[in-house]
Amino acid sequence: MSWHLDVEHVAGIRRGSATLEPGLNAVRASNWQGKSSFLAAIATVLGTASPLTEGATEGRVSLSTDDGEYAVELARDGRNVRTTGEPYLSAEADRVCADLFAFLGEENEIRRAVREGDDLEPLLTRPLDFEDIDANIAEARRERDRVDEALSEAEDAADRLPTLAGRVSELEAEVEELEAKRAAADAAGGDETREALSDARAERSRVQSRIDRLESTAERVREQLDAREEELDELDVEDDEELARELDAAKRELNRQERDIELLRGVYDANRRVVAEDRTELLTDVTHGVVDDELACWVCGAETDASSVTERLDDLAERIERRTTAAEASRERVEELTERVESREKRRRRERELQTELRELRERRSDLERRLNDARERDAELAERIDDLREQIESDSEHVTDIESELKYANARLDDAKSELESAESEAEKLESLRSQRRSLTEEITRLRRRKQEIKKETRDAFDDAIREIVPLFETGFESARLTSEFDLVVARDGREASLGALSEGEVELLGLATALAGYQAFDVAERVPVMLVDRLGGIADENLGRLTEYLSGTATYLVMTAYPEHSAVEGNDIDPSEWSVVSDSAAAQGAE
Repeated sequence: MSWHLDVEHVAGIRRGSATLEPGLNAVRASNWQGKSSFLAAIATVLGTASPLTEGATEGRVSLSTDDGEYAVELARDGRNVRTTGEPYLSAEADRVCADLFAFLGEENEIRRAVREGDDLEPLLTRPLDFEDIDANIAEARRERDRVDEALSEAEDAADRLPTLAGRVSELEAEVEELEAKRAAADAAGGDETREALSDARAERSRVQSRIDRLESTAERVREQLDAREEELDELDVEDDEELARELDAAKRELNRQERDIELLRGVYDANRRVVAEDRTELLTDVTHGVVDDELACWVCGAETDASSVTERLDDLAERIERRTTAAEASRERVEELTERVESREKRRRRERELQTELRELRERRSDLERRLNDARERDAELAERIDDLREQIESDSEHVTDIESELKYANARLDDAKSELESAESEAEKLESLRSQRRSLTEEITRLRRRKQEIKKETRDAFDDAIREIVPLFETGFESARLTSEFDLVVARDGREASLGALSEGEVELLGLATALAGYQAFDVAERVPVMLVDRLGGIADENLGRLTEYLSGTATYLVMTAYPEHSAVEGNDIDPSEWSVVSDSAAAQGAE
């Protein structure tokens, strides 16, 4: 289970090696000894970085695991660095997940976005770009259309089975009767003509069967085309810009109402607790009387009594209830508008689908009409040829010739009927398989449509779980934080929303880590990337660093953190860079000269 790395000319490390063990690995050293560079080397061999040492033309990181050997070579190409070799992570989506959610150095994009108050949604949903959801949905729909066509043919075949079986029985009886007649007849002469007539009749029978099938298929296509055109004509697709603006305004109003309610509840809860626990003397002077307590309002200083304060709190509670009712109505309005927007978007998608289906059906109809015309022309030619052949053999053993030609004709029809029956049976046997395929494709399309929303919800839920653990563990100055549906980071302190600028550096860093870990859980990064890298947590005190280490323990198979010698709370497999050759060694040597 151990991982061994050899590093040459990567970031600040000229040459070095180390072994990672499962669990916590602490790269412990003072400044400029290669701690962060070693984490950069790990990111390089996993495939997400290429920090070639300044001044070096080539570099390399190799990784040896129980499962195989991996190596990445770096080469300077002008101002750029080119990478070759085989990194541990081969899939681009895995590398993106690692860079965003597992490699949590100071330059991690999510930590930086939290520090600077940037938009988090593009970062937290970036791995979805590599899943190409829209293209997968389109491909699944095309495959479902193909299955629908095959399913329609299989259902038609199943419906025709009884008729085809009866037809085969009838033809078998007819053939037996004709063979008996031929055996009794003494036919003579005209063999070649009769053979030609039988061939023509047999071919015409096949052509007529083909015409019947083409006409039936063409009729189904025309019905499908009429149905799609009627559906397209009835489809009402309107411009939804005004509806979108109305939805945006409704959302803003709902957000304003929810903030007001949250503010009022904070005021109410704090004051209600003081009164309920009879601790008003903490805030003001209280004179206890026989009937009621006299006191000074702790906000404005005016003289009042406990009953008046309670009445004011009850009034405030009623105000909160009224605003909550109004907010619920606004929320229902937002949901209604959202459903209308989604409904219109569904109609637009259906319009595009219908246009595509109409184009394909028209092309298929044209092809069927061409093939049908060809078959009808051939049928006319064969009819004329059969008439000519009949006239040739009318004077020569007409009776026997007719029997033999009819027998061959009947045999041909019997063969065609048997072939058609076998084909129908084969098609009908596919029914359950095709129905299962269609169900699976429909479920896959539904899953893909819900994928983005599910990931967003899982990310917010994971963030909420992380915050519930972090707040009591680290005794933060804020009591809660959450990600909104638009992935805005909202922090609450003393019952009110607080800006990130009002938080300490350590608290901001904890929020950045919690946000990255939410993405780590939502995208199952632990199953993709066995390593988590944590670096440059200067804003977090030593005791909190120990709590963070304990909190992250078990998150990934290999947890690698940088630590200073005095960070006693970070305990695990120590990696000592003292034997490495680093860039700072050369700088120190030049300074000594």
